[in-house]
Amino acid sequence: MGFFQYIKSKEFLRTLISIIVIVVIMIFGLMKWLNYYTKHDEKIKVPNLEKLSLSESSAALKNVHLNFVVIDSAIFNPKFPPKSIIEQNPLAGDFVKENRKIYLTLNPSGYRKVTVPNVLDQTKRQVVIQLKSIGFRIGKERYIPDLGKDVVRALEVNKSEIKPGEKLAKNTLIDLVLGDGFENRDSIKASESFEKKDSIQ
Repeated sequence: MGFFQYIKSKEFLRTLISIIVIVVIMIFGLMKWLNYYTKHDEKIKVPNLEKLSLSESSAALKNVHLNFVVIDSAIFNPKFPPKSIIEQNPLAGDFVKENRKIYLTLNPSGYRKVTVPNVLDQTKRQVVIQLKSIGFRIGKERYIPDLGKDVVRALEVNKSEIKPGEKLAKNTLIDLVLGDGFENRDSIKASESFEKKDSIQ
């Protein structure tokens, strides 16, 4: 068979098509390999997610092809907005590979609630220690006529009395209502007695 006849034959056509297919496959494979090779050592800089909401953090990580895992915190941090990111691991500025998981610690929506203990009829010192130990803050002190000097007779929040057993958020400011030991009454009696003596004279 002559050369020109071979070119016109079906066998040549099949061979040509086979060669073209093989070349296309090789080029495609080479491009894939080059793409993988060039990105193999590529690292992504972790963005700063501090104080961002979960939806904002998700969008920021998605843009740089990173994943995330949420860790709920049991301790409310007032320096951060509720339900915002307070910690992240790896840290912002670290370099990681694509699809790396970033662990996000989420701030609770607020302070958890604590039961108010029965501290009535105890000394101010005892009550302050007990209330502070469970997360409350001590506010103002208000004295009322009472035999017990510096004995707690009531607890108040925003001028409203609260009862033992009620639940309040940690970090709540609690005011103390204390007995004055009748200090004012004694001074009044002494003054009245002195005035009576003067009037008799």
